[in-house]
Amino acid sequence: MTAPMNHSATLSRAALSQLMPLHVMLDGAGTIIGYGPTLAKLLEGQSLLGRSLFDVFELRRPAGITGMAELADRAGEKLRLNLRIGARLIALRGLVLKLDRGAGLLLNLSFGIGVADAVRNYTLTDGDFAPTDLAIEMMYLVEAKAVAMGALRDLAQRLDADKQMAEAQALTDTLTGLRNRRALSQVLDTLVRNQGQFGLMHVDLDFFKAVNDTLGHAAGDYVLQSVARVLQSETRAEDTVARVGGDEFVLVFPDMTDAARLVAVAWRIIEAVTEPVAFEGQICKISASIGIALSTLYDMPDPDQMQSDADEALYASKRGGRGQVRVSRAL
Repeated sequence: MTAPMNHSATLSRAALSQLMPLHVMLDGAGTIIGYGPTLAKLLEGQSLLGRSLFDVFELRRPAGITGMAELADRAGEKLRLNLRIGARLIALRGLVLKLDRGAGLLLNLSFGIGVADAVRNYTLTDGDFAPTDLAIEMMYLVEAKAVAMGALRDLAQRLDADKQMAEAQALTDTLTGLRNRRALSQVLDTLVRNQGQFGLMHVDLDFFKAVNDTLGHAAGDYVLQSVARVLQSETRAEDTVARVGGDEFVLVFPDMTDAARLVAVAWRIIEAVTEPVAFEGQICKISASIGIALSTLYDMPDPDQMQSDADEALYASKRGGRGQVRVSRAL
């Protein structure tokens, strides 16, 4: 029977460095007699040659390794250790291999999960890793994933912003920038559903048709925009000002059901709206009639009924000579 043949191979330092660019070569006494180019890059000009392994590295696991004998006994086991470079510590993983004829030990190192930090901190490239090491490829995948996730987050944020803008536009009167009838319905439905108390004011412009007929629609649009500014200046941030028709507006005042207070606001609006508006050298004169409804005058407020009652109070103002205020007495 033929005995198996023993084969041995000797690697040159260049080949060893290519296969294990982060290796450390130790003699039998634990003195560093060689190391790979990637380790040299980490050292930033310092040299480890002639120094004891235990002066340079902190062996964390397995515990109890204090000399070469214990380290040799751990051949083939995974190690966790820190490389000390001045005040810096670099966490590494390693594997110890015995060299033939007791020539010493070979310690092959890797960055483990710290590879991303090492690549960034030391500007490592694929040439600093073994040809079969997938670390750089994994880094590319991680970075590609991060870029993709960032792009997806940006896209989601843009879509959300676009959605919010579209929703806001759907609830906004394009000419005046006020809320529109749809937005008004949402506000009233929410107040009624939450049993909130509120005042409702219906404003209709007097003599607006004459401005349109005499000076044209451009003048009319300008007047509507001026009226919108007046309504916004005479209301609070929590109030709703909506344009619900050509020259009709509805204002909602949450938690304001004092008739005298609302009438005072209405008179301020009428006074401001009555001020002449100059447009392209022409003077536009209008007024406003206002009707008010209070949610506290209803056992169960209904938005449609309240708007109808405010509308009746509005036309009572017009019949009273225009530029007037009336409060609905509906029960």
